[in-house]
Amino acid sequence: MRNLHLVAFALLVLCGGCSPSTTPAPSTTAPADSAPAPKQKTIGASLLTQGHQFYRDLVAAMEDEAKKQGYALRIQYAEFQSPKQINQIETFVQQGVDALIVAPCDSAGIAPTINDAASKGIPVFTADIAAHNANVTSHIASDNVLGGKLIGEYLAKLLNGKGNIAIIDNAEVASVQERVAGFEEALKAFPEIKIVQKAPGYGRRDKAMRAAQDVIQAQSDLNAIFGINDDSALGALAALESAGLQDKVIIVGYDGTPEARDTIRAGKALKADTVQHPEEIGKITIQTIADHFAGKPVQKVVPVRVDIIDKASLDAEQK
Repeated sequence: MRNLHLVAFALLVLCGGCSPSTTPAPSTTAPADSAPAPKQKTIGASLLTQGHQFYRDLVAAMEDEAKKQGYALRIQYAEFQSPKQINQIETFVQQGVDALIVAPCDSAGIAPTINDAASKGIPVFTADIAAHNANVTSHIASDNVLGGKLIGEYLAKLLNGKGNIAIIDNAEVASVQERVAGFEEALKAFPEIKIVQKAPGYGRRDKAMRAAQDVIQAQSDLNAIFGINDDSALGALAALESAGLQDKVIIVGYDGTPEARDTIRAGKALKADTVQHPEEIGKITIQTIADHFAGKPVQKVVPVRVDIIDKASLDAEQK
């Protein structure tokens, strides 16, 4: 019996140094999750019109750059109707877009709507047309004052420094106000040139044609017309040709659309244009928004270059 107790004691000593074989407890630390993919930024755009080639070119560049930046771009067209544009912007705000692009129909009247969007934390960028007294993060547009000045100086040379000029205008739009201001500034150097009438064409060809017809009837000694965009210039050309005055009155315009270029090249009454670069405006607008999203400072006003084209320069391009 004593020997059995010794054996049992020895077994207990041997086993006491052994750890029981157990399955390791699962780790309570979860593997690190991968960072969630950033939410795609959405930009809402309410633009003046789809009817102008200028805006079609601008939109194509905006869409291309937005795709490169990975943004969703939602575009609406106000078609010159301020109430429609206000509704479009308010809808974008309700949808919670990350930024807004606006080309105003009414540069003054749109301010409260833009300011409301900005107060809700949505940055607003104006493209081509400015908004007066509005809380805009950045305005991207042609240097319209310079463009008006260049075309004014060109027309003064065509007129040899004297003559009567009418303007087919669109006074509610800031970019047009700037063009006309530059145009008038250039003409101050030519005291024998007079602006005898400004007629509202609203930037649309049919309305510009009717406005030009009224000018022709009222001004028997008219020498030239400045159309504030190419639809205005081409509408004025149609009025002159209808009245048989295409060899008496000359026209200068603004935009440099393909149709205007062809008309200038053909040697008609439309003699020259200030050329805008809508593709650059569209691209730079999206790039400016991208900089803002990235926390980079952006310019309050981003001017885009302008040039002058006439028959000589267009003919040279083809050589």
